[in-house]
Amino acid sequence: QVQLVESGGGLVQAGGSLRLNCAASVRTFSDYAMGWFRQAPGKEREFVAAISWSGGGKDYLDSVKGRFTISRDNAKNTVYLQMVSLKPEDTAVYYCAASRSGYGCYTDPIEYDYWGQGTQVTVSS
Repeated sequence: QVQLVESGGGLVQAGGSLRLNCAASVRTFSDYAMGWFRQAPGKEREFVAAISWSGGGKDYLDSVKGRFTISRDNAKNTVYLQMVSLKPEDTAVYYCAASRSGYGCYTDPIEYDYWGQGTQVTVSS
């Protein structure tokens, strides 16, 4: 069983930055591809960013390209989401997810096997 714990969310003004962290309790973190998703009130959960087991493959939601950066440290069992130039429309609960199919870079939530509890990001205008 894999447990994922997100941290780093909070309240920030538009144009500000946050870094989200997701710590995984797992024996071999590099076996897993990782992703970040978000869900705003009244909306469906949407893909934000994904990274393959090695970090060599990455994918992003179009609206966050150039502003968000996903990375991972396999020695620390942690995946990060650095967010800059935040906008009010980025406000959502952000979820970390892990896929046992580590070689891929997945945008569909159905590809993920484990989910964190989420961390709130609120961007004020």
